[in-house]
Amino acid sequence: MKATIQCPHCGGAIETFRNPYPTADILFYRPGEVLLIRRKNPPAGWALPGGFIDYGESAEDAAKREAQEETGLTVRNMQQFRVYSKPGRDPRFHTLTVVFIAEPEGELCAGDDASEAQWFRLNDLPTPIAFDHAGIIADVQKAGQIQ
Repeated sequence: MKATIQCPHCGGAIETFRNPYPTADILFYRPGEVLLIRRKNPPAGWALPGGFIDYGESAEDAAKREAQEETGLTVRNMQQFRVYSKPGRDPRFHTLTVVFIAEPEGELCAGDDASEAQWFRLNDLPTPIAFDHAGIIADVQKAGQIQ
């Protein structure tokens, strides 16, 4: 979406663009289970660990950083799964996320903007699950990436 703003120095028109916000999410798994965090901030609910990609940071590094901040865990055997970019997937604004799948390493400890971090059986997920994360988990299962 294009918009025009006025240059504060010369008064000329400057064309700007309103783009989606890039994010990275990580699906930690172990046999029959997935790790979710309970969000401290709106929108409420359980979610995959993840967050915004900082300027100058790769999606891979953002996923690792967010995982560490929110769960205390480090990443092992990380692989990119898919990109999700449907407008409306985040009720706050348009985001796109690069989803990674990984095995965890370390001691689980909720932190940063996660009030809890907990393992859930794939057939007994909590509600509500924020964003489109329930669909992401289902897609990963359908793809045979986790069982």
